[in-house]
Amino acid sequence: MDLDAELDRARDLDVSELADAIESIGFECTRCGACCKGYEGDDGPEPHTATVFPDEVRALQDAGPEPMEWRDVARPMPYGLAEGDDGPEGETFEWALQTTACGDCRFYEEDDSGRGACQVHEDRPLICETYPFSVALGGTSQPMGEAVDEEGVVRAHECEGLGRDISREDAEELARALKERAIRELREARGVTDAYEPVETGPGEVVVHDSEGAKRPDGTRVQ
Repeated sequence: MDLDAELDRARDLDVSELADAIESIGFECTRCGACCKGYEGDDGPEPHTATVFPDEVRALQDAGPEPMEWRDVARPMPYGLAEGDDGPEGETFEWALQTTACGDCRFYEEDDSGRGACQVHEDRPLICETYPFSVALGGTSQPMGEAVDEEGVVRAHECEGLGRDISREDAEELARALKERAIRELREARGVTDAYEPVETGPGEVVVHDSEGAKRPDGTRVQ
């Protein structure tokens, strides 16, 4: 895959056309929380998994009333890791938002009526801001499953809010964020490729490769 060519395609995305597609599909968040919770997979419970960029992790560290540690915000992306005697081990790429013991996003909470809310809504990552949509470009991610609807390059993923009326203003705001996310994902993918150097890991050791280089699960650099 030519990431530079895909990045050029992402930069050329027309926000108005993306907004047209979003309007055509329709969307309104019902605050059901499904996109923030763990879910039941084929092999049992699966934790919520949402990609977060390194600079987004740092922003979230400072988003609450008290500064948070890297581990409080993000965890190594689980895909590609092996389960050893001392827990997950090996090399992986990118970060996922940290989860609670029950597999929900650690920033998700519900009120007494069961209505969901994000505790860091103003600082939420782009993947959260743009869910349930993604764009069909190579090198970009599809959040939580395959597309259930599509219009042009815009794909919609499973969500009970799909098909609802959306204002043009909200569609354009979402479209701008969707374009930004596509660009950021491709920049990150290219950065990971450029920075990657294999690291030999021992039992129970995890190394995460992102666009800034190899890191430990606490976010510190591997020397």
